[in-house]
Amino acid sequence: MRRESPYPMVPIDEAQRIITAHVAPLGVEEMDVLRNAADGRVLAEDIYATDPLPDVPKAAVDGYALRSADGVAPRRVIAEVTAGAAPGLRVEPGTAVRVMTGAPVPEGADAVVMVEHTEEQDGTLTVRHALSAGDNIHTVGQDIAAGQCVLTRGTTLGAAEIGLLATVGRVRVQVYRRPIVAVLATGDEVYEPDGEVFPGGVRDSNRYALMAAAREAGCEAVSLGIARDDLSVQRAAILDAVDRADVLLTSGGVSMGTRDLIKPLLAELGAVHFGRIAFKPGKPTTFATIDRPGRAAPLLVFGLPGFPVSSLVSFEVFVRPALRRLQGDARPERPRVRVTLRDPIYPSADRPEYQRAIVGWAEGRLLARSTGRQGSSRLLSMLGANAMLIVPPGTQPFPAGAELEALLTGPLAPFDE
Repeated sequence: MRRESPYPMVPIDEAQRIITAHVAPLGVEEMDVLRNAADGRVLAEDIYATDPLPDVPKAAVDGYALRSADGVAPRRVIAEVTAGAAPGLRVEPGTAVRVMTGAPVPEGADAVVMVEHTEEQDGTLTVRHALSAGDNIHTVGQDIAAGQCVLTRGTTLGAAEIGLLATVGRVRVQVYRRPIVAVLATGDEVYEPDGEVFPGGVRDSNRYALMAAAREAGCEAVSLGIARDDLSVQRAAILDAVDRADVLLTSGGVSMGTRDLIKPLLAELGAVHFGRIAFKPGKPTTFATIDRPGRAAPLLVFGLPGFPVSSLVSFEVFVRPALRRLQGDARPERPRVRVTLRDPIYPSADRPEYQRAIVGWAEGRLLARSTGRQGSSRLLSMLGANAMLIVPPGTQPFPAGAELEALLTGPLAPFDE
């Protein structure tokens, strides 16, 4: 007798909409972003500058601060001001002050002449051409105005953002909490990679790959090990995640076999929001929530397929955006671009397919080439891939030169012209 899934096949965009409806940013915490590893954290507040930058007029070049009205007449050099010096001098008519880049411009001066355009001998300065007021001077507030919003809530902190926080004197800021992601492998046939593997067994690559993917998405990853195909064992593992994590990723056990136990357990412990997606690879991908007494947010559960490629592609398309939203990321989605195919691409007949590809800039456009055979068990198809081609279903190949949309998952790759 043919067994039918009780779960309807939902389109990709509907699955993404359902997930998004159940995801909200986690709690906020304060951290010292300069003395702790804040890279990748997401701001939970807007950041304003309290003071202008520069706070006083400063020299933009090494040279001499002077009065532009003196024209090209010789000047007497009365002092030297370095970048760390406090202002206090005054430039009178017929005088100049030697200044270094970043030094405060003395009162009375309204221009700075580059040292390359001058000659100084026995304390007398000769300039080669006249200047206009404001030449080579950074004015007050030129870079940042007092009260200006310099970073907005939802911004992911990187080198430039952390440098900007230091610039405006904000050491402690509000950031969203990192999600804790528990990862569970299932199956009697699954073994630790460094252990003995019996005939027909498989080494557990999914759990370790998913933990790495979760960390790359900015989360803390927790391993729940391997749960054999036993209801009580897998139930206990899921309940462990309820206590320890914000998100649970399971690997395997979501298809239609008699030992695929994850979906029945999720239906018993919580609510399954979808159990199949019109999507390749990863049709049996499942999303569920489990309420937790005393906690505002439920545990989010993603039941991912057991094949390595299906697991990682499903993570990229459905899980990663949710993890970024939990962190308050204002731009949780990967960028999408139009690419030109270098080689023919063969679609799936019945479902949209996310095929792994390498995308680079060549011939004045974005070119894409396949990573080879796209089987759901062939993890080599993920190696080196920096994009996923979104291939509509059909019976005819997309020829070289055709355009498709692609999800960029990494920086552009070097591409031979």
